Amino acid sequence: MDTQEARLMRLNQSLVERRDICCSEGTVDTFPPVLQKTFRMDYLGLIVCEQGSFQFTLDRKPFTAKAGETVFLSEDTEFCAGTCTEDLRVDFLFYRVDPIRELLGSSVVAMHLYATLTPEPCYVWSTGEEEDIARYILLLSRYRHSTDNPFGNHERKLLLLSLTYRLCAIYSRRLMEENQAAGHKIDTFIQLIRLIEKYYKQERGVAFYADKLCLSPKYLSALSKSVCGYTVQELVFRAIIRRSMLLLKNSNKPVQEIADEFHFPNASAFGTFFKKETGLSPLHYRCAEENMPFEGE
Repeated sequence: MDTQEARLMRLNQSLVERRDICCSEGTVDTFPPVLQKTFRMDYLGLIVCEQGSFQFTLDRKPFTAKAGETVFLSEDTEFCAGTCTEDLRVDFLFYRVDPIRELLGSSVVAMHLYATLTPEPCYVWSTGEEEDIARYILLLSRYRHSTDNPFGNHERKLLLLSLTYRLCAIYSRRLMEENQAAGHKIDTFIQLIRLIEKYYKQERGVAFYADKLCLSPKYLSALSKSVCGYTVQELVFRAIIRRSMLLLKNSNKPVQEIADEFHFPNASAFGTFFKKETGLSPLHYRCAEENMPFEGE
């Protein structure tokens, strides 16, 4: 029988081993041992409090969460669980964005909102969507044993993708409610991301996107940098690299054809750009992905 103790042990082991996804597989009534002492977060973390309450510190600052609230934890912080009530019922999910980065595309930068637009390294609030978040956690736990299911890993990635967008929507809504200026900033950033996704293959200069948004190039790049940590041009370059990697990995298109898609003057120029951004030439990257020996250009 799959007991709560067994689920807590698995969660603890996953966190100790720093696996990409660590979840409680349902509600539990206490924290795993690794979270009861200082734990360095290199995840996005969610703790849904369904019943009771608990105290914790984040970077040595005290917080309290009670029934009907969700704790949102950002990366590069130190978490430590404190006192819990006897009737505590909580759900845990810690995950990295990297496994779904290629699916998220340019919009992955929205996840940096957790770390860049908040006065504190976490938020505790009642989102009104605690039940749905807990359901995501339960669904993700079903793919713990997916080695015999060739589609399990893809389904899990899609669940994480869906949850990530849900969290971005929750977070954006909260910021807009609390701070109209921050809300406007996020709205402008989302418009920028949509423009990049539409035009990145042919337009790499910040002036083009600034003109579309009726803003100065300097202001737009500063806004982008403050929201996600990247300038406009860096976002465009990341979009090109992401798409290039997918084409090199999943198609037989020649490098020249890929270079043409992104309006580079020739394959050599594209190759120079790709190597500068990734450290590998396009052909070297393709061979590495196919586990083939690289025999030079």
